Amino acid sequence: MLYRILIIIFLIFNSPVLSQAEDALEIQLPASVHIGALATAAVIDGVIEDGEWAGATIIDQPFIQFQPDFGQPSAFRTVVRIAQTETSLFISFEAYDPEMDRLSAARTQRDSGLGNDDSVQVMLDTFGDGRTAYAFQTNALGTQQDRRVADNGQTVDNRWDATWYTAATRFEDRWTVEMEIPFAILRFPAGDAATWGLNFRRTVPRRNEHSSWAYPSEAQYRVSGFGKLSGVSPPLREDHWTFIPYALVAYEKGEDADFEAGGDIRWRPSSRFGVDLTINPDFALIEADVETINLSRFELRISEKRPFFLEGNEMYDQRIEQFYSRRIGDISWGAKTNGKFRVTDFSAIATSADVTGDEGMVDQADYAVVRLQRGFERGSNIGLLAANRRYQGDDAGSAGLDTTWFFTDTFGLTAQYLQVHGPTSSGGKAWFLRPSWDTAQSHFHVRYTSLDEGVKDDFNTVGFLRDDDRKEWDTNLRHEFWFEKGLFEKIEPWVNYNRYTSQEGALRSWRLDAGVDFTFRKYWEVEFNHMEEFKLFEKEYRNDRNQVELEWDARDGRRIYVFAGKGFNYDNELKLVGAGVRWPIGDRWRFDYNLTELDLEPDPDQESTTIHVFETIYAFSPDMYAKLFFQTNSAISKENVQALWVWRFKPPFGSWQVAYQRGTSEQGQESEQDDTLFSKLAWVF
Repeated sequence: MLYRILIIIFLIFNSPVLSQAEDALEIQLPASVHIGALATAAVIDGVIEDGEWAGATIIDQPFIQFQPDFGQPSAFRTVVRIAQTETSLFISFEAYDPEMDRLSAARTQRDSGLGNDDSVQVMLDTFGDGRTAYAFQTNALGTQQDRRVADNGQTVDNRWDATWYTAATRFEDRWTVEMEIPFAILRFPAGDAATWGLNFRRTVPRRNEHSSWAYPSEAQYRVSGFGKLSGVSPPLREDHWTFIPYALVAYEKGEDADFEAGGDIRWRPSSRFGVDLTINPDFALIEADVETINLSRFELRISEKRPFFLEGNEMYDQRIEQFYSRRIGDISWGAKTNGKFRVTDFSAIATSADVTGDEGMVDQADYAVVRLQRGFERGSNIGLLAANRRYQGDDAGSAGLDTTWFFTDTFGLTAQYLQVHGPTSSGGKAWFLRPSWDTAQSHFHVRYTSLDEGVKDDFNTVGFLRDDDRKEWDTNLRHEFWFEKGLFEKIEPWVNYNRYTSQEGALRSWRLDAGVDFTFRKYWEVEFNHMEEFKLFEKEYRNDRNQVELEWDARDGRRIYVFAGKGFNYDNELKLVGAGVRWPIGDRWRFDYNLTELDLEPDPDQESTTIHVFETIYAFSPDMYAKLFFQTNSAISKENVQALWVWRFKPPFGSWQVAYQRGTSEQGQESEQDDTLFSKLAWVF
């Protein structure tokens, strides 16, 4: 069967009919602007001076709301300037606001999420393909958030990092931002006077407002709805090399000092293509996995944080996840490539890591992953992903096709078909179909999934699959009701139903989730959730839970919430309570605290627990901060402490870090690490 898949792949990616369609591909965009030119580069200090921005194109027209009043002009004036030099794009924003004292500016750490801050953003579809884009966002403190958008907005990856420059300043009636985005960090087709996709966004949290320059699509990152930026003239890229070496010294109490060195090499032979090599990459100073409660009997998925796997990671986002990089342990080397050929995106990863077998023996495993995605009209695509692990002479993994297809702006389809190979499940299949209807306020889908029996173990050598032997139906409906007057600002009801049987038809599970979220006009929010389910494992179980959450959100960085739930979970009476607070102090200091307490009765497996998570960050500047993190999990006697000081003197990669850690930072692991000091220096050449 595998050879049939390869034949289909060859036909799809080499069809002359599709090549003709590629040449004729033209996305109709609702807004258009021609880029200006600067005689000299603007000084990025947050102060917009007419002289240094002479020659820039000025956009001074009302942004259009995505929410709360879809399609209506924003009441907040936003003036944008955009221009280019030989080496960079320059963008400035003047964000007028009649209530500057209510401005939300709480986030100081790069990539910490700016969704609750007043912010502005520029999005660039550099290939004009209507599917992929870069996004650069900042708040009134100049804090940076960069991301990659793929799959026509279906995937937004916040973990991508690049070197660009921002500064922000506040005035009595507005706040201003200046940005410089070097062409060197972007991929784009070669040629003069190119036309790119372009959009600008502005967020005003206190009004729950998201607005954009181009008329909003039914999704906020729908790339096929971007406007046009014409006249872009980036330089022809020649070979460009970047070397990022690092040195790490670690000392654990009672142990000898440990010294490590390694580095990354980044080669960009053209503006379409890049290769990354890593030698002995350091994963010591990464963000800790936050402890969470797992009330199911299935494995928890944990997000990837290691830098090597993050470049191009947006391409690997799938519903049946064939590549889950957390399956790969610490590696001694790795190679990766990402790029684009006409309308086909590609990525490949090769690496090796030690694997501990069932009998405790450690041996090396080699990993290889290949990804292709070809674009079509409306931002649709068809993709291939093949993933394999070779261990002790055996190959295991999967290969298959997936697609996201937009028939209209509101009606689409996602689907996937793959075959699993390995010692126990060679030829096993997994597939799903999911038609959906989406607007700015509503969502409805129906999904059918089939997972053959016995495919999980071989699939999970590289992928992530919680269960197999399923024939599964799933449906979800939600809608947002927005109100201009009255007690409520928004009411959002939703319901989800899931049911699956074995491949032979025996009922294994059904689950009903329903809830309603009430957002009051004065910053209060109440959410009610109900769950009931049937599960068949060693016997039949009936679980249920009712939960209510009360939240106060000032929409300026301050947030307090409490929740309580009660029900029945696998023959145990369940009580679940929790609380949390997020609070900024001035522009530089903020702290977060979260408490979760689970009480099970009779609890024969001793799973009742109390989890505390505390974090505080003080920013000396956008590129220098100190962080203290502490978490406990009483069920596994875990205490994890991290104290970290970071100075990014060549952001985001060139840095000096000094850290203290006690206890294991991995999710669900007991505290075995004693007091440990780290110091790491990474340079950029």
